[in-house]
Parts: sequence; structure tokens; C-alpha cells
Amino acid sequence: MDHFSYIDGRLHAEGVDAHGIVERYGSPVYVYSARTLREHVATLRQAFAPAAPMICFSVKSCANLSVLRLLADAGCGMDVVSGGELYRALAAGVAADRIVFAGVGKSMDEIRYAVEQGVHMFNAESEAEMARLDEAALAAGKRVRVAVRVNPDVADAGTPAKTSTGGRQTKFGVPLSRAAALFVPGRHRGLDVCGVHVHLGSPIHDTRTYLAAIGRIEELVAEVERGGGRVDTVNLGGGFPAHYGRSEGGAELVDMGRAICERLEPLRARGKRFIIEPGRSISANAGVLLTTVEYVKQGWDRLVTVLNAGMNTLLRPSMYGAEHFMWPAQHGSHTGHWNALAGPNAFEPTDIVGPICETGDYFALGRPLPPMKSGDVLAVFSCGAYGMSMASQYNARARPAEVMVDGTEVREIRRRESYADLVAHEVDGMS
Repeated sequence: MDHFSYIDGRLHAEGVDAHGIVERYGSPVYVYSARTLREHVATLRQAFAPAAPMICFSVKSCANLSVLRLLADAGCGMDVVSGGELYRALAAGVAADRIVFAGVGKSMDEIRYAVEQGVHMFNAESEAEMARLDEAALAAGKRVRVAVRVNPDVADAGTPAKTSTGGRQTKFGVPLSRAAALFVPGRHRGLDVCGVHVHLGSPIHDTRTYLAAIGRIEELVAEVERGGGRVDTVNLGGGFPAHYGRSEGGAELVDMGRAICERLEPLRARGKRFIIEPGRSISANAGVLLTTVEYVKQGWDRLVTVLNAGMNTLLRPSMYGAEHFMWPAQHGSHTGHWNALAGPNAFEPTDIVGPICETGDYFALGRPLPPMKSGDVLAVFSCGAYGMSMASQYNARARPAEVMVDGTEVREIRRRESYADLVAHEVDGMS
């Protein structure tokens, strides 16, 4: 459960009225609930308690320094996929030995930087990457811990094609049939190849997808150990689901965690340690986007509602076909959680679109919503993951502010960009 609810028809983030946030910080604006972030970490820890994994938050899902600092204070490590994300995690005060470095295309500069900082482990995606890691480790005079990311050819039927990463046709990982050879003792002089990593995509709604992957990991571990290699860590990646205001037919997180831990018990009994890399299951429902209606016009066969936020602000609907629940920040007299508003209704369908010069710039098409007018504030829910982290300056539109609500306290954690920010990094190459 998150902490966004209506009181007498007005949306509140924890104890703060959403309209007051817009009046103070402008629109569009991303709003995060500190209480929700903390409670979601606690829920994950409870769900996976029997396996006691190291929880490494996926920085790519929500990279704001204040969010990372709050999660680190709640006991999370970090999962990073670039040198920039590593820099962010360190800047947020996360200890390097609580950071796992993943990513399919690590440059040599990024590898050297992470080796120098002393990250907990690399998730290596290829034989060629492991050769680079070995070179960097030897040059630094360090012994570097590595988990081999395997591609187990396991995919979840409910995961969008663009975020499904466990099937054999994706770019990720080492084919399972080639993985055991990378653990042969002495193959890499500077590496301690001691982990198996798998990430199947996101979101994963069917627990059986994880269970199938664990079965293949068990087989690989047995093969590695028969060949004299060693595996002390199993990293299951992330992909645990969040709720986007509609019935998705997936398992609840606590039930999913319980089943996964039961399946991991034979590995745990043999002394293996575990890592998980959740992102959206912690941050998605901890954030909302508040955006303002610019125009409402009549199209050929339905209303068109134009917002001041578009695909540059929230890319998921255009890129993935994601369906976020949305509702006016002030409507009627409802008191209670926003999800209670998600049932069928008789409102007129409207296209919810942005200002970007692309036909694909929309948040929803034909969505039944209460009547709105210019100046109304619309709340787009479950935007805490892959919202601001994927925002851009396309069409030379400045990125929004971000704020954190903690009880009745509101803090700006990223200022709204100005026009000057749009050109701040450019140089005059013609003079």
C-alpha cells in the first residue's frame, strides 16, 4: 500500500495537499512519499526473510540522490548499470561494498572506476567483458569479485517484449550452455568468479518464472562445482511487480517472496548467499506525477485533453504501452485510497495527451475520466519508477521538479530546470 489518498475529494501525499505542492513548486512535478519507500523496503525484507538477501535497489528506476540516500538509510545497497549511476550511489553516501555493478556494455573507463572504488561485485555479461575486468583488476593489483550473468532462456509471458530480458533472443547475459567454462579455476588471474546472476525482465507477474530460472541455476552451480569451480552467491535480479491501478493477475509480493525462498532453500542449506535487485516494487507506487490541463478540445469522435507534461516527462505509456491510473487531484467528495477510484464509470472517454510534436505523445487513449478544464491538476499514479529517470529535454522542454513528502514536511529534491539549463552544457563551436 502507498500513502496517496483523497480527503473530501482532494488528493493528499501523506499529510500534504497536492494542490499546495503545485502552487509552491509548479507543474509538472514528481512527488515521492518517504513513508511508502520505507515501507516497501520493509515489505521486501519480510517477503524474502528466509533467504536474507542483500537488497540492492535498482538505481535506474529512480535515481534521485535524496531517494537513494533514504533507501540506503533503510538498509539498501545499490544496483548500478553505468559509471554515472555508480557516481550517484556514492554521492548519496552508499558504501562501495554495498554496490553491485551490472549492465551489458560497460566501458573500460567505467570498469576501472568501479574497480578503483571497490564495488561489492560485478555482474559480467560476456566473456569479452570478463577479459576486460581481468585486465583492470591486474592493473589495479586487486582481486575482483564477479558473478556471471546467465541467459537461462526463461521468459515471463506477461512481461512486455521491450522489458523481457531472460529469453534467448535478447542481448543480455551468457548463454547457459557456455557459462560453466567461465568458472574454471585459473582462467582469470585477477578475478574471483564466484557468483551466478540472472535477471528475467520487469515486471514479472508469474512466480513460476523465477522458480524455473532457479532450477536452471541449480543445475549450473552443480556443473561448476563438479569442474572444481566455486559459487558462493546467487543474484536473482529484480523484476518484482508493482500495481498500476488495475488487476494484473500477478502474485502478491509476500507470496512471491515466500515461494522463491522455499525454492532457494537447497542452495541456502549449502551456504550460498543471495542478492536481489528490486526497483519498481520499491519506488513505482511511491511516486505520482502532478500535471496541469492546458486545453480540452473536441476531436472527431472523442475529447482530447492536452497536458503540460508529455512523453518527455513520462515515457512509459508511449514506449511500453504502460497503463497508469490517473484522476483529477480534486474531484467529488471521495475519502480513501486512490485505488478505490479505479472501477468502471460512465464518464466520457478522452485522449490524455502531451504537448510534444509526436503522435505517440500520450498518457492514455479513450480513457473514461471526469470532465476537466484548463488549469485543473491531473494526478498520474505509480510514477516513481522509470518516470523522472527516463525524462528528457525533447522539444527543448525543461524537466520538472521533484519533491519528497515525509508526513507533513515537503522538501524540493530536484529543482525545476530553466531555459538556461537547456543550453548550459553546449559550447559555441562556430566562433
